[in-house]
Amino acid sequence: MATEMAMLHDVARCSACRACMVACKQWHDLPADFSTPFKGQYQSHADLTPTTWNLIKMKERVDAGGRFHWDFIKFQCMHCAKPACMLGCPEHAISQKDSGAVVIDEDKCVGCGYCRTNCPFNVPRIDSERNKSTKCDLCFDRIEHGMIPSCAKTCTAEAINFGTKAAMTKLAEERLKEVRMNFPNAQLYGVHPNGVGGTHMMYVLPEPPEVYGLPANPKTPASIDLWRDYIRPLGKIAIGGAAAGLAGLMILNKLIGKKGA
Repeated sequence: MATEMAMLHDVARCSACRACMVACKQWHDLPADFSTPFKGQYQSHADLTPTTWNLIKMKERVDAGGRFHWDFIKFQCMHCAKPACMLGCPEHAISQKDSGAVVIDEDKCVGCGYCRTNCPFNVPRIDSERNKSTKCDLCFDRIEHGMIPSCAKTCTAEAINFGTKAAMTKLAEERLKEVRMNFPNAQLYGVHPNGVGGTHMMYVLPEPPEVYGLPANPKTPASIDLWRDYIRPLGKIAIGGAAAGLAGLMILNKLIGKKGA
């Protein structure tokens, strides 16, 4: 059995050089996005796209004391320990490797978009031309051959580290102590179990997660277990396809949302 792995982004060390974005595109042979006009911001893309799986988000912020801050973060699939995308996929097109990498099988994917609907981080993107869902795959093919992900390989600032989950957890806890000397609000993210079981994409954040657009307490939708155990099987029996199951889950999500409101 393969060792569980993890990636750690030390945000305090990130220079937002975006070399990791270039490396991701090179390794996966992803084309450039030509629909990203300049809008007066340094962030290269407004968000992830079907052909941009790794994005350095850049945000300008002025704190309560009037001090200016650049907030950088590397954003991509979080590779949750309990992936809602995988649990909610009607075609069983998403699997989790022993390393922790959550991977889409394009041969099985039909582009229904339910992986994105259920993702607490709103990560997967749908390629409307091919009807396929896309996202970071943690370079699982490199991992399986003893290499590290291309983004971690190319980072010159030592802001992206990759190794066993145990080693990355230890490194994150050590770095947190150092970072808190200058950033008292610093915290770890995804390192320890949370609403998605923890993640294999982990962070040392100088500021609270909300500053970087991350949910403070990500959760797998409560409807997932009912969908997986009851609605999906019944939908396939009744109609012979995923359509009824998807409709049922959409209704269930709405009912749960109203109840929780």
